[in-house]
Amino acid sequence: MTRLFRLSFPSIIAAGLSLAAPALAQTTWDMPTPYADSVFHTQNVVKFAEDVDKATNGGLKITVHSAGSLFGHSEIRDAVRRGLAPIGEILMSRLANEDAVFGLDSVPFLASSYDDAEKLWAASRDVVAKKLADQGLTLLYAVPWPGQSLYLTQEVTSVDQMKGVSFRAYNTATERLAQLMGAVPTQVEAGDIPTAFSTSRVSAMITSPSTGVSSQAWDYTSHYIDTQAWLPKNIIFVNTAAFNALPKDQQTAVLDAAKVAEARGWQMSRDETATQIAVLKDHGMKVSKPSETLARQLREIGATMAGEWKAAAGEEGAAILSAYGAQ
Repeated sequence: MTRLFRLSFPSIIAAGLSLAAPALAQTTWDMPTPYADSVFHTQNVVKFAEDVDKATNGGLKITVHSAGSLFGHSEIRDAVRRGLAPIGEILMSRLANEDAVFGLDSVPFLASSYDDAEKLWAASRDVVAKKLADQGLTLLYAVPWPGQSLYLTQEVTSVDQMKGVSFRAYNTATERLAQLMGAVPTQVEAGDIPTAFSTSRVSAMITSPSTGVSSQAWDYTSHYIDTQAWLPKNIIFVNTAAFNALPKDQQTAVLDAAKVAEARGWQMSRDETATQIAVLKDHGMKVSKPSETLARQLREIGATMAGEWKAAAGEEGAAILSAYGAQ
């Protein structure tokens, strides 16, 4: 009978490795993002993934799929909701057609500086997180783009010159802005900007200096008017069920890395503004502030859009604006 319990030395090693196997288990998450590797948002996401990998000792690995290579921008949120990808990044205001709260940071001139944008995010973060939670998503962090400014093929000193101009839109706010300027909005993703201009689908846009540089705006526009109209944010979120399935220590590692990524991303965005405007200048673009007339007209449009947003957002919107104004 004793022979039945006798194990050879190799068998003992094999048994030990088998028992240890669960401790070596690794989880891999695919993370779709809309933007190219050269964009600072993507670079920040990659660093976030590296931080998670390090903090979990390789237990959770996040593979970043940039430039819409896994899912298109319009597909990412639903892909994460459905569990087709456990984590993703989108421009928050793309959800504004579902709920006005998501479009808060795209109301022109409501928060047109980094300091104001931080205050606005502090006032609205809990509401945004709750709305995402209702969709089965957990908010991790948010990072703004540099202030949105105008790219044009000619000098513009009045909104009147924008009438009938085909204008690139990327969310409901830019569509509405184009309409109020008398321009014609045309939906174009960031990666399609050069083609849209070269084929005359659009001849003007408002976007960040980051997107202007990454899409080499000097090849198809000549004027950059530094309006700094608003600082829209990208949000990074995870499928709540996938997050809850992680061991507690890995959940903590993800949340800690998210806090670091948010602080790092905001500083990267600040640094990006001056750096990328300088690149636009270096490539021959004429950089200027808006004329007094154009600035006044844009502020009037902003006031109209702020009123529309408040009406659409209802009591939640009023509470956010009250908290924002109290800071």
